[in-house]
Amino acid sequence: MKQDLEVVIIGGSYAGLSAAMTLGRALRRTLVIDAGEPCNRQTPHSHNFLTRDGATPAELATAARQQATAYPSVSFRHDRVVAASKAEAGFEITTQQGERITAQKVVLATGIKDQILPLPGFAECWGISVIHCPYCHGYEVHGRRIGLLANGDRGFDMARLIQHWNPALTLFTNGPATLTAEQQAQLRQWGVDLVETPLVALDHRNGYLQQIRLHDGTTFALTALYAQVPFSLPTHLTDGLGCTLTDLGLIQTGPGGGTSVPGLYAAGDVTTPFRSVAMAGASGNLAGAFINHELIHEKWQ
Repeated sequence: MKQDLEVVIIGGSYAGLSAAMTLGRALRRTLVIDAGEPCNRQTPHSHNFLTRDGATPAELATAARQQATAYPSVSFRHDRVVAASKAEAGFEITTQQGERITAQKVVLATGIKDQILPLPGFAECWGISVIHCPYCHGYEVHGRRIGLLANGDRGFDMARLIQHWNPALTLFTNGPATLTAEQQAQLRQWGVDLVETPLVALDHRNGYLQQIRLHDGTTFALTALYAQVPFSLPTHLTDGLGCTLTDLGLIQTGPGGGTSVPGLYAAGDVTTPFRSVAMAGASGNLAGAFINHELIHEKWQ
């Protein structure tokens, strides 16, 4: 089966659904394709989003999907895009279920895939008590005994940020520290402990951290652990479409979400290290508006 559309959105979380709503309200024939694997699927509650602070990610996504697809020109499909390429009149999309779709415009809103560290307990705690962002999770654990798993300049910058919420902070470098002597002195001045011994496991109860264990047998009782982990993009799509990436490895976009490929837009976590529901929704809204303006401009040429 082949389907021709104005816009295909790859990824149906907050950025993708926000773009879909904007396009639906602009009367654009839009299809959202989503595999149902959001990176925040283990997170108990979503915060720092006006009117829905504390809702679960699933509640937000369900409401967003219902509201976006209430517009007659928007449809939603549970499927996985396995290939995408530029075509003469737009783009060609192939899904895992064998559907072939053409579209004038495409939005990449897949999100990123976190590369979970191979430590026992880390995966089970990820998004619950192993957290990445103080603006998303910091208030709920402020004032508690907290750890930060990081090193070097990034570790120093994150320690300064998190110490505002958690004065009782320990920086775990998981091996020899690569911070400068000046950085280490500043951390000591502000009461941030530095531990270089490698971690061996995270002990938890249903994803809620109890303590971390180190290679020398030492244990640290912690309420939560901030961690910066590597990530990957859906390279079968970004490579196939020829996207230019930033120095951080994210998709390079202009002010409205346009990429280096004409007609291809990107929104949400694939474009920015500032990962939050609010920012993802805003970027999707903006991309949808810019796409509609581009379609109108092309019509009137």
